[in-house]
Amino acid sequence: MTRTPTETEGLAPASLHGGGKNLALATLAFTVSFWAWNVIGPLGVRYAADLDLTSNEKSLLVAIPVLVGSLGRILAGALTDRLGGRLMFPILLVLSAPFVLLVAIAGRNDSYPLLLIFGFFLGIAGTTFAVGIPFVNAWYEANRRGFATGVFGAGMGGTALSAFFTPRFVDWFGYLATHIIVAVGLLVTAAICWVAMRDSPRWSANHDPVAPKLMAALRLPVTWKMSFLYAVAFGGFVAFSTYLPTYLKDIYEFDLTGAGTRTAGFALAAVLARPLGGVFADRIGPRNVVAISLAGTMVLAVVVAFEPPIEVPAGAAFIALAFFLGLGTGGVFAWVAALAPPERVGAVTGLVGAAGGLGGFFPPLVMGATYQVAFDGYGLGLALLAVVAAGALAFAWFAVEAAGRRAASGFSTGSRP
Repeated sequence: MTRTPTETEGLAPASLHGGGKNLALATLAFTVSFWAWNVIGPLGVRYAADLDLTSNEKSLLVAIPVLVGSLGRILAGALTDRLGGRLMFPILLVLSAPFVLLVAIAGRNDSYPLLLIFGFFLGIAGTTFAVGIPFVNAWYEANRRGFATGVFGAGMGGTALSAFFTPRFVDWFGYLATHIIVAVGLLVTAAICWVAMRDSPRWSANHDPVAPKLMAALRLPVTWKMSFLYAVAFGGFVAFSTYLPTYLKDIYEFDLTGAGTRTAGFALAAVLARPLGGVFADRIGPRNVVAISLAGTMVLAVVVAFEPPIEVPAGAAFIALAFFLGLGTGGVFAWVAALAPPERVGAVTGLVGAAGGLGGFFPPLVMGATYQVAFDGYGLGLALLAVVAAGALAFAWFAVEAAGRRAASGFSTGSRP
């Protein structure tokens, strides 16, 4: 018999045995899919040289997978409410594998248009985020959901793995073989999830039509507020993790492997910070965590804009910037988990996740368009990031907090928007 969200919310913790295993599996699936999602970025310098790309063309190529990975989260989140994560994870992993291989074929044939087309559909791999948040939410009690979503969010470390290993795999095994390895990794992970993963006994299928469900989620103030904040925090992370190899090549003249290694360090710092954002949100409140994140991002964007010397000053600045962005991503989704109605978590997650992904789509285009404009290098683009972070900080501190109190009060009494 299918339980309603209200009934399942009262299940005893003992009935949720297996949460740790399923959290680990979801994090694995997220990590592997994010490696695939970011397989173009670490090779952007290679593509730019082989295809003689302009700054704008380079920016579009590394940003294009983010588009589907963003918008596709809306549908993925809504379908997770209906089908469950145990089914959605394998489906998305299997669907992503062919496009990894098609990207390799396009690159091997030096076809920029095909790289854009297949890179667009490679974005499917980025939609797994919207599956994992409601999946792990259902496995944990309310006071542990910041921790759970933070640990799951650490799967965005797939971008670090991609930045570090993808260029090395190309050196060790060859360009085509590297993409075959990533595609096989997707399929193997899909099989593991299908065999070992289980939906929480707390979860129940929501068979409401998808379009009205999304409209209901859009009517929630929390959706719009969290979408804006996540677009800044996660969007900043995605933008840097995809565009940083190109940035490091243009500003500091690193080769493909050197730029990839340093981009991996950036991504790893954000990955380690994300669970901390969730844990701190459980203790001091997500509003405070997000505010700290945005303040740090604002300051460090200015520091990086002055192009500090390599290695230590610049490296430390980028690592600190990544840490603050990662802290914010964990804080925002702890906020979502606290405020979204249980039966709407998947739909709200999909919409907020889409906003975060779109937040990562436009900055690389802005960076490419503002290169050597007004300031040397990317100074103008980084100054714009500082301005946006300052605006988001004011919004989080003065606008969201009061709405959050009202929403929390409504949910605690059992009301649903």
